[in-house]
Amino acid sequence: MNFEGDMSDTAAPALKEIFNREKLRHIADQTKAVHPPFDVSAFMTLATTNLEALGIMQRMRQVATSLHATLPGDYARNIEILTAAAPGIGNGFASISLPEYVALYGLDDFDLSMQALQYFTRFGSSEFAIRHFLQRDMARTLAVMETWSRHENEHVRRLASEGCRPRLPWSFQLKPLIDDPSPVTAILETMKADEALYVRKSVANHLNDITKDNPAFVLALIDTWPKDNPHTRWIMRQALRTLIKKGDAAALSHLGAHEEAQIALAAFQVSPEKIALGNPVRISASFTSTAKSSQKLVIDYAVHYVKKSGDASAKVFKWKEIELQPGETCALSISRAMRDFTTRKHYAGVHKVDLMVNGRLVAEASFELLI
Repeated sequence: MNFEGDMSDTAAPALKEIFNREKLRHIADQTKAVHPPFDVSAFMTLATTNLEALGIMQRMRQVATSLHATLPGDYARNIEILTAAAPGIGNGFASISLPEYVALYGLDDFDLSMQALQYFTRFGSSEFAIRHFLQRDMARTLAVMETWSRHENEHVRRLASEGCRPRLPWSFQLKPLIDDPSPVTAILETMKADEALYVRKSVANHLNDITKDNPAFVLALIDTWPKDNPHTRWIMRQALRTLIKKGDAAALSHLGAHEEAQIALAAFQVSPEKIALGNPVRISASFTSTAKSSQKLVIDYAVHYVKKSGDASAKVFKWKEIELQPGETCALSISRAMRDFTTRKHYAGVHKVDLMVNGRLVAEASFELLI
């Protein structure tokens, strides 16, 4: 389950509505189905308390505490019940309330909790819950996660990487791994050519996290990786994206690109010049290679979103990786939605747009957003 995907720019109801009353009732009914004494009414009263005021992660935790209050009370017995209920509750974000239960009530029963998290992650990722165990005993928990990196189930393998990301979105940072990422080397090594895209995305995101604090560690690690495997090459490209956006020469060289692109810009424009919120802008660029031999180019664009304060904050987007022959021209065009999402609110004003080639600013344009 890709929670970063859930946080992307998609028009959707508020994410907290994943834990709406209908879903809470479903969780209750499935729990009662495997444990008939379960008090559905009591659970619903607790789980829906002040529900509208709670965000998605607060709702997740309230589900877990409400389960605890209405289940028999013994941790091992409750895990047995929730394990039986998990398939009926089903796959999806709402099922992360089960690993959250483990994080809240299972820290003192390490072995049982590791088994539970390994199982629950197949339904709703245990990536948030495992971090509480890492926080308490990093070495012991990483040892278990290293075995997960070789598991036959891709959800378990993904947990091995995703759960120990130093800067996992929606969770607290793992400061020891920000300071020194070397303890996770074995996990990343094991999955550097994983067959599952779901897993490869996590490995790439994990490495990209590390580049923000320890770029030399990532560059040294992938230097040792064979480049003939397409899965490994894909991970490397995605892992280096932040460094490439910054024009890092070492990162660009891994893609066969040079720091200084040899191009002649023909056009870069954003249209229309003024748009109302809810409409897209079209970004277009055209340039010709002036190099004497073929060259690889990494093209990105950045939108400087106006903030509530009136200042602007740049967001860099991947556009295209190409190889141009001498004298060859490249024409690109892309549409960017300018509407409010669950993860971004727009504000009126002039938005600057940058064209970036190999991490370097090549051209600028702008449009005015009207609200």
